[in-house]
Amino acid sequence: MSGTINIDGQNIPFEEGQTIIEAATAAGVYIPHLCHQPGYTPHGSCKVCTVNVNGRNCSACTFPAVEGQTIVNNSAELEQDRRRMTQMLFVEGNHFCPSCEKTGNCQLQGVAYHLNMLDNHFPHFFANREMDASHPDILIDHNRCIFCNLCVRASREKDGKNVFGISGRGINKRLIINSDSGQLKDSDIDVNDCAAHICPTGAILIKRTGYQVPIGKRIYDHHDISEVALMEEREHGK
Repeated sequence: MSGTINIDGQNIPFEEGQTIIEAATAAGVYIPHLCHQPGYTPHGSCKVCTVNVNGRNCSACTFPAVEGQTIVNNSAELEQDRRRMTQMLFVEGNHFCPSCEKTGNCQLQGVAYHLNMLDNHFPHFFANREMDASHPDILIDHNRCIFCNLCVRASREKDGKNVFGISGRGINKRLIINSDSGQLKDSDIDVNDCAAHICPTGAILIKRTGYQVPIGKRIYDHHDISEVALMEEREHGK
């Protein structure tokens, strides 16, 4: 069964079971997002993909496409809301792009550029979060975690493991390692696991690979994140 939804005046076809963001991306319409990844169970944690559906705000990555929906994706109000949410993600962690190895390849940074985010607006929390460099091949910088849950989903859904989890709420939320010591070295993660490579920020990094691609030659140095996201969706759909 298939149908049609309308996004910003454009009729978009969808297949039964597709979410709004899946239908939109398949039709070449970009909806900003961070916690969504093609091929993974929707989570709806970042709320950056919020759209207005028949007068109600919904997460496009979790809300199903239904015949007759009228959806607003591009509006001044939604762009302002998305910019504020992205700014809060920057200040709740310690995201200092010039000193981060992931700069130019960071999806959080890419979304900020796309939303024309020119400052952080809010005062920094300067959260006191530790690093975990215990694993021989993988490093976790908890300062940069945005709790997108992608590493959790990747470990469970793709790697068949249960390395990561999210504990706590609000300001006390944190990424945890499912090992007796709570350290990455005592988990069963492997450098080739999807969970080691899925992070959209610089929270999970592979050791001894930093700056192999020079700054200035990285993906978001040359392409808006909207282009990259649509290309990845097309590749996934093949």
